Amino acid sequence: MQNVRLRRTTSLFACWEGTQLVFHNFASRAAVSGKPITCEVLDFFSQWRTAREAVAHFRGYSKRSVRASLSELLKQGLLVSEGSREAARDRRIEKEWSAWLPEGSFHFATKDPRYVRDHWSLARLRSSLPKTRQPKVFKTIKGAKKMLPARTFPNSEFVRVLMARKTHRQFSKQEPTLESISQLLSLVWGATGYLHSPLFGRLLHKTSPSGGARHPGEVYLMALGINGLRPGLYHYHPGQHQLILISSNATRAKEWQYCAYRGYVNGAAALFLMTAVFPRAWWKYRHPRAYRVVLLDAGHLCQTFCLVATWLGLAPFCTAALKDTLIETDLGIDGISESILYVAGVGVPPK
Repeated sequence: MQNVRLRRTTSLFACWEGTQLVFHNFASRAAVSGKPITCEVLDFFSQWRTAREAVAHFRGYSKRSVRASLSELLKQGLLVSEGSREAARDRRIEKEWSAWLPEGSFHFATKDPRYVRDHWSLARLRSSLPKTRQPKVFKTIKGAKKMLPARTFPNSEFVRVLMARKTHRQFSKQEPTLESISQLLSLVWGATGYLHSPLFGRLLHKTSPSGGARHPGEVYLMALGINGLRPGLYHYHPGQHQLILISSNATRAKEWQYCAYRGYVNGAAALFLMTAVFPRAWWKYRHPRAYRVVLLDAGHLCQTFCLVATWLGLAPFCTAALKDTLIETDLGIDGISESILYVAGVGVPPK
């Protein structure tokens, strides 16, 4: 390591947790405690330097202790070595996410968490919950009250679908048809038209709103039991209304893994892997608040998905319990400019 050039990772923030100073590499989700001198070392490595240069700079410490400290910082991901895969990824995040950092670190820091497992006993699940009482379901404030007219609704298809929507956890063995999946993709993610803006040119229109008409959302279909479509991972093109096969590696085991081993996904006919292409938002919105808008967009799409699936007689569900890195790897996306946000799925409801 003597002549290898090192640099402080830019995917880094520090904070006090109790009495400990903790350094977080938000890209790798690694955290390590350290002493204030660590800040000086990391500051020294704000540019590419060697261990030899560090030994000369920190001459108040022994050569052995400086080299041992650098080795540990490299191991913990607080330093990266020149030419490494970690350094290349760090540089990409620094460059591409520059307008949204440090606030945007939330996106990377919350990837791939550990989840409660479905097979845990009720007692174990209860022990993982806070000991305090749950917050109230409704908020009640003091003031003059005005009663609203009785809740009566017209006998319409729209109201019926709204009232019928629910999250399904069980599915029949019957397979939905390719036609119904085609309608679902089209009505949720398909292009319904275009608007012309003197400033931004042709803007896409869909059935769900999108901040600034940027529409960063993409969808990938994991087909497992669709009548008329062979199993596989597909990308949906909303303008051409077609599926492009990415991989034939679509199995029930993968479905289970993608959804963080949630047992309720077993039997679902398809998953809809919802990603965001961040440059579409970055191009117009340079303030990190726009990251919230990207998440809101995913929520709009998913609610539309649930309503359309219900209207089609399918059984929808959605989950944020997912294995980010595994899904991104299988889809062939980098997790930086495009990343997984949400997973929805459908089956046929049981009789």
